[in-house]
Amino acid sequence: MSSLSRLALCLISVSSATQSFANQEFSSSQSNDNEQNRAQELHDESEHPHEEHKHSGDVEKIVVQATRTGRIADDQPMRVEIINREEITEKATMRPGNISMLVAETGGVRVQTTSPALGSANIRLQGMYGRYTQLLADGLPLYGNQAASIGLLQIPPTDLGRVEIIKGSASSLYGGSALGGVINLVSRRPGDVFSGETLINLTTRDGQDMTAYAESPLSDSLKGSVTAGAHHQQSVDTDGDEWIDLAGYERYSVRPRLFWQGDDGESLYFTAGYMTENRNGGTLTGGQVADGNPFPQAQDSQRTDGGLVFSMPIGDSYTFSTRASAMVQQHDHLYGVVIEDDKHESYLIESSVSGYSDKSDWVVGLAYHSDIYASKTFTEFDYSYEVPGLFAQLDYELTSEVTTSYSFRVDEHNEFGTQISPRISVLYRPGDLTIRGSYGQGFYAPTPFVEAIEAAGLSRLEPIQNLSEEQAETASLDFTYTFENIETSLTLFGSNVENATELEAFSSTDTAIMDRGRLVNADGESQIRGSEVLLRYKWQDIKLTASYLYLDATEEVTQAKDRQEMALTPRHSAGFVAMWEQHGNFRAGFEAYYTGSQQLNNNPYMNESKPYWHLGLMGEITMGRVSWFINMENLLDVKQSDEHPLLLPARAPSGQWTTDIWSRNDGFIANAGVRIKFGG
Repeated sequence: MSSLSRLALCLISVSSATQSFANQEFSSSQSNDNEQNRAQELHDESEHPHEEHKHSGDVEKIVVQATRTGRIADDQPMRVEIINREEITEKATMRPGNISMLVAETGGVRVQTTSPALGSANIRLQGMYGRYTQLLADGLPLYGNQAASIGLLQIPPTDLGRVEIIKGSASSLYGGSALGGVINLVSRRPGDVFSGETLINLTTRDGQDMTAYAESPLSDSLKGSVTAGAHHQQSVDTDGDEWIDLAGYERYSVRPRLFWQGDDGESLYFTAGYMTENRNGGTLTGGQVADGNPFPQAQDSQRTDGGLVFSMPIGDSYTFSTRASAMVQQHDHLYGVVIEDDKHESYLIESSVSGYSDKSDWVVGLAYHSDIYASKTFTEFDYSYEVPGLFAQLDYELTSEVTTSYSFRVDEHNEFGTQISPRISVLYRPGDLTIRGSYGQGFYAPTPFVEAIEAAGLSRLEPIQNLSEEQAETASLDFTYTFENIETSLTLFGSNVENATELEAFSSTDTAIMDRGRLVNADGESQIRGSEVLLRYKWQDIKLTASYLYLDATEEVTQAKDRQEMALTPRHSAGFVAMWEQHGNFRAGFEAYYTGSQQLNNNPYMNESKPYWHLGLMGEITMGRVSWFINMENLLDVKQSDEHPLLLPARAPSGQWTTDIWSRNDGFIANAGVRIKFGG
């Protein structure tokens, strides 16, 4: 791996995070304080029940789950970004069917389409590959890993209390699936009375969403909630080429949750979920691709999952915690005439002991994670990863201004041997200025499911041989400052990735026609350097937010002994959001997002994409328990197919019939609906 000194040369980046402002919310968000407080009670106590002893005060504190030691966001040496309930509510009216928009409009986060036919996508943090991002629900891997990136589009935001984002290697906390970072979806916690809400949404692209959430106390010590959703989208061909640009689907989901609090400080959280979806794309009936044949694509999914978190105090200073989860996801894929039937399974069991003193918080634990893939069609790609691990974390206050965090994990991977993942973070807070520095290393166990394979399936992939684990080191340096009603944030970040898995085309015949692909470890190093800037201003009922992201992401070209830009990674991107809001009455907003040019690989129409703008307007009026909303996205009607055809003139070696998606392809779309609250 490259040395830390090389990463210290990173360019400037600024986080659109709220980690340093979590306890300095503007007055406009104070009406959510009680809900946010309820939303934290169970896990705050289960992760670190002494927190009230250490961090009491008059100002609302947000305790972060994802870093394990349970410190409030302002006191975290590790950089954590928070999307609060207020922002979740805003985005839920724009995209109530999934969380893609919720995370996509966070600085340094890019939702990358991996299958142009089905619309599946994964989450890239600070330019790193999406397969390195671990998606958690209340600290549990209930959705599997990012290899099954269609899951991002199957999670409604209805029952979220907040979202926590750790950028950079978090393998020291969560193992190999978190090489690029962690997104932890924290659920809403029930209050003391029965309440809930129902949301109905319609779109101009013939889409419909209906979600419902209800919570209630069940006894003095037991509370429960349930979320259910039904979603439909008609297949849409926006450019008339007989290829579906907006995949059609029909999806149903339900998730109950139980929260128990014992008299002696014990707590138990349990959840279960079920989701079924039929998704269709590819050619329309009667349509065909360049070889003169139809090429329909489809994916039928069924996911069942369950998880629990238990915690109990041991004496005055220690806490025992255990968590476990199981997820089984069945897929039936259709790629033209090829049917692929497979199953993904993920299991976790983990136990830990934590404690604290006047100057330190610590946790030590054991974990066992299992990731299994089985295909009835292509059994040569089956794998079963069994990974026991030992982890530890120590947060120590050196002085009143300096706090350090040390985390360390050893995983014994059944395929890739012993893997050691360290991370160190430092918090320095001289007055109103907050400075955070962090450095970490981690690994990722490769699977067949790189982005190109998600789009094309396994039929043209050679059996995997001699792949090494992917490794990375990441570093960041953050500066945040608040002055009256102005918030500013500035971050340096960078990463070096070795052994990145990539798809290499080759010819299986003597004709030299590239007709198959194989997975290999890339030679050399992928290097990402970046800078993020955030400015936020509050004046009465108006909030203004501006952000800018710079990325210099390159990879080595072996034949030329040179470096080239990583594909689908814009060097420049920026955003501006203006929101006028009176709580309980109305909100109106305007947003503008700029995406710069991107390197395009294997695209016969252009080598570099054109920059584009995404503009949107939204409005919501609340009358008592009823809120009416309208939202308009992509006001400029940007479509990638306006720049070049989406369909390829010849099938790619991977089996894909389309170019990669570098822009939007749905055109202008509007949605409107109603949210009705009840109870409470």
